[in-house]
Amino acid sequence: MEQSWELKQGDRVIGVLTFESQDMFWSDCRFQAGPGWPHVRPLVDRSRDAWLGGDIHAARAADEALCTAGLVLQPSDGSAAITNFLLRVDGDKARFRQGR
Repeated sequence: MEQSWELKQGDRVIGVLTFESQDMFWSDCRFQAGPGWPHVRPLVDRSRDAWLGGDIHAARAADEALCTAGLVLQPSDGSAAITNFLLRVDGDKARFRQGR
């Protein structure tokens, strides 16, 4: 059975992350956008663009905005939701790391 997580904001499904591989502390996943994706995408894009551009201050601020957006990762196996994580999404690829 594939390991997956629903990325949620309250009751709104932002997307689904399906595990593909582990890279040190990061879980690399396939990303399928959900109906709530347009509401969160600008925050995710801001973080990605700042990290790619080497603007550490803007990247950390964008990551903090994501952390305070009320996002959770709900595992498909019914275990406890992950509430403290870093998230990266680029097209149909995503990765997350527990803790900040």
